[in-house]
Amino acid sequence: MFTHGQEPATPMAVVHPDAIQSYLQPLVNDHTLAGAVTLVATRDRTVYLRPIGFRDFSAKTPMPADALFWIASTSKPMTATALMILVDEGKVSLDDPVEKYLPEFKGQKVRQSHAGSANAPHEPVDSAKPIQLVAANHPIRVREILSHTSGLPFRSAAQPGALDLLPLKDAVRTFAAEPLNFQPGTDYAYSNEGLNTAARIIEVVSGMPYEQFMQERLFNPLNMKETTFWPTGEQLHRLAKTYKLDELTKDMVEVPINQLTYPLDDKLRRYPMPAGGLFSTAEDVSKFCRMILNGGTLNGKRLISAKSLAEMTSRQNGGLGGKSYGLGWSVSNDGFGHGGAFKNEMNIDPAHGLIWIFMVQQDGPWGTSEGDAISPTLERFARALVVSQ
Repeated sequence: MFTHGQEPATPMAVVHPDAIQSYLQPLVNDHTLAGAVTLVATRDRTVYLRPIGFRDFSAKTPMPADALFWIASTSKPMTATALMILVDEGKVSLDDPVEKYLPEFKGQKVRQSHAGSANAPHEPVDSAKPIQLVAANHPIRVREILSHTSGLPFRSAAQPGALDLLPLKDAVRTFAAEPLNFQPGTDYAYSNEGLNTAARIIEVVSGMPYEQFMQERLFNPLNMKETTFWPTGEQLHRLAKTYKLDELTKDMVEVPINQLTYPLDDKLRRYPMPAGGLFSTAEDVSKFCRMILNGGTLNGKRLISAKSLAEMTSRQNGGLGGKSYGLGWSVSNDGFGHGGAFKNEMNIDPAHGLIWIFMVQQDGPWGTSEGDAISPTLERFARALVVSQ
């Protein structure tokens, strides 16, 4: 094991030229990114874990391999997995209406106005058409809130600017009080509300707070000691700072995590945001990914069934919206994964037994074609690494 601030030894790097570092270093040099941590793993071990660049660019503090990152929407597959634990236990059914568990969702209406009719949400906008509400064709289902086909908006107009200022119970009540954007099951629209609603179902069914369920049923069994909604003081010293491209100077400027409330370790004012509130490290995220890659088990412990895993990682949205999404996972012909708002990624390729994780804190667009090419390039390098083992 490595200690805080040290770079771990990687046997691969001794035997092979480090193509990943050679590729990323010029991107650090030209300020496309400040720093990052890349991890590549197989079903049973990590074959590559190296940081590059700076945790704090201004102070020139090197990025440690155990740097902490806000993983944002990479939290979604973890929340979905927690709900599937309850599906496995027969306590929740994917095809149940959400109102079975959360009565406040009864009698939902659908917005029919500027975005076209509720049955054809992509019709041209008619600004002269008054806002009208129609009854939902069917109550939104658990499967739909996990696959972004429920019609729930991305976020509630009643929520404060930050995403972590309302208790989950109160936040979800605001979701239920607002109309859907389209008839359930007829379209795809990425929605934080959907995964947050799923987390509220976890609370109601399990009888324990969502964050406690995550800790006891997911993080503890996987030994994910660095994954949290509230970083400790020690972890905050390892938190990678966030940067954004300045359009005028074409250089990086430091910015806060504007979707969360500071101080980040404040448990009195900050509430867990299931759709995107977690902090973690590359190594911790890899433990979760390895469990998924191994069919729902890790180190002899089964967390979810093969059936639930197949449901999560197969396309559930019917290709609506031109997207391919499972239950809490983006899916493709090559496998499945998820990214976060600040460009971190976790990806799993079952055919090649491959996991690759890229941890970075970059707000807004990369702003360069080199930045836009990072993800597919790293995937290619990661696959070559595993094949060479």
